[in-house]
Amino acid sequence: MKLITRVFIGFVGLLVVACGSDTSESYVPKPKAYPRFDLPAPNYVLLEPTHPYQFEYNKVARILRDTFPNAEPHWVFINYPAFHASIQLTYKPIGHNVNRLRSMLDDSYKLAARHKIKAYAVEQRTMKLKSGLEASVIDISGEVPSQVQFVTTDSTTHFLRGALYFNTATQNDSLQPIIQYIRKDVLHLLNTLKWR
Repeated sequence: MKLITRVFIGFVGLLVVACGSDTSESYVPKPKAYPRFDLPAPNYVLLEPTHPYQFEYNKVARILRDTFPNAEPHWVFINYPAFHASIQLTYKPIGHNVNRLRSMLDDSYKLAARHKIKAYAVEQRTMKLKSGLEASVIDISGEVPSQVQFVTTDSTTHFLRGALYFNTATQNDSLQPIIQYIRKDVLHLLNTLKWR
């Protein structure tokens, strides 16, 4: 009987040692994390003079022609391949037509308003540009397709609208560093914009 008791005590002791609470080998869930993005310092270059507008854009981006079926000649994408993001620029001539300008502005604000369904905040600011013109910048928070949009015009000849889009399934809260990075590029674009 003593042998059985010793074997039993030895077995229990082995179990205690094997199932000890040494945290170095036990599973500890990792905290929720966000993807890491290495954002390069912006280096701005001037857009080639092939459009009725010119501005400086970040060298990490590429200028691509808009290939949508209804795209007009001076519509372009400022594409950020490393971030799977693009700013779509749509340019329209006004031709000194006040009704045309009003219609384009209405359309721009309607496009931004479509995001209100999923947005939890929409903030619109009018900013004075270095050129003396004004731009309306709209920041949209939430799981929306476009987080930053803008409109600027000289009220008589030129109209330019821009919208930031991501081609990724990553949620917007994870993309916040990139959204803020590209938003700074948008502000730089607006402050260096010149009509031709």
